[in-house]
Amino acid sequence: QVQLVESGGGLVQAGGSLRLSCAASGSIFSIATMGWYRQAPGKQRELVATISTSGSANIADSVKGRFTISRDNAKNTVYLQMNSLKPEDTAIYYCNAVYLLWNYWGQGTQVTVSS
Repeated sequence: QVQLVESGGGLVQAGGSLRLSCAASGSIFSIATMGWYRQAPGKQRELVATISTSGSANIADSVKGRFTISRDNAKNTVYLQMNSLKPEDTAIYYCNAVYLLWNYWGQGTQVTVSS
């Protein structure tokens, strides 16, 4: 059984920074592509960033240059460093792990950016 537990969300002013963490249990972490998605009220869930097992990152254009994704395989943890936050970044952020047909989601962590 794989569990993903996000942490690090909260309330921050525009221009501020937050770092989200996602700790994964189980043996899938080292072989899975990890990712962060977000869902704002009334909108569909969207990709923020993914990182492969080799460390290759894919960043959404909307956050490129402001957000960075990284992973620590020794700690089974993936991070999302968010800088220069904007009110439009307000959303629930979800951690995701994908390997072949396996697809797991965390419970989400709220990020609120005030103007």
